[in-house]
Amino acid sequence: MLAPSLQKNDAKARIFIFTVSIVVFVAVVILSKVKLAVNLPFDIHVFATFNAIINGTVAVLLVAGLFSVKQKKYELHKKIMLAAILLSVLFLLSYIAHHLLAGDTRYGDLNHDGILSDEEKLSAGSMRMVYYFLLITHIPLAGIILPFILFTAYRALIGEYSKHRKLTRFTWPVWFYVAVTGVLVYWMIHPYYG
Repeated sequence: MLAPSLQKNDAKARIFIFTVSIVVFVAVVILSKVKLAVNLPFDIHVFATFNAIINGTVAVLLVAGLFSVKQKKYELHKKIMLAAILLSVLFLLSYIAHHLLAGDTRYGDLNHDGILSDEEKLSAGSMRMVYYFLLITHIPLAGIILPFILFTAYRALIGEYSKHRKLTRFTWPVWFYVAVTGVLVYWMIHPYYG
């Protein structure tokens, strides 16, 4: 096992983790209701593509992190997981930028008017329900997982590996699901970007 990287201070860690989690949640909720009318010299949906690439990379890193810890390559595991956290921060910034600039896109909205006609619903077919199932599970889990990721990382960084492992049993599969469904949601919605 690795020597602790941080000095244990649960009270400060809780305050930091809950503050960051609440600020991120509130920022995403508030900023998702705002759309900036800015004329940029590039396709604003490049942010969504970037987000999908980040989510896919995070999913790969999570698998690599799992394999590295199973092989007792703890230093490699630490680097991989910190990279996944850093990429998740980049994702968050890009996600906010995309929603501020592009607004919402409705699945099946072929003419990009924000309203689904009966013809558009018919054209989208049953995949529309699959999309909404993925989206409805992805969004709340993405909101819930942040403090768990931070607590899991904190437990490892202070050397409390048994608590780290217990948290990981919940954190890893949910984080992995969020990363993978993020890619799937993008793949399904991107044909409807205006």
